Amino acid sequence: MIGLDTNVVVRLFVDDDPLQAKRARAFVSARCTPSEPGFIDRVVLCESVWVLGGFGYPRARIAGIVEELVESRDIAVEDAEAARAALALFRSTNVDFADLLIAERNRERGCEGTATFDKKALKLPTFVAVDTP
Repeated sequence: MIGLDTNVVVRLFVDDDPLQAKRARAFVSARCTPSEPGFIDRVVLCESVWVLGGFGYPRARIAGIVEELVESRDIAVEDAEAARAALALFRSTNVDFADLLIAERNRERGCEGTATFDKKALKLPTFVAVDTP
């Protein structure tokens, strides 16, 4: 298995640097297989969502890319089940993907909620407002 950095993952979908995009696609095609998948750490997944948004990709397209990565047989995404759950909420809310993934991972680990000041996130039941005791 080989780990993939954000700049490689992004270049699978973005042609801002055609040479790097071509090299990233060729590398992943040659090195990442179902028996030896490319590994995408959850931080890389969140960074990739952020970078794609910076390139102006709409949420729907970003969601499609995340789904493509999570469902790929040639890619292993860390915490794939949590990423799927976060993706479902990402598609139906305006909350940042990273916040949704954090909340889902916390839920999976038995947390009653995720404390936040984020007003968008607080609209979801998995987030808890930080109130003064």
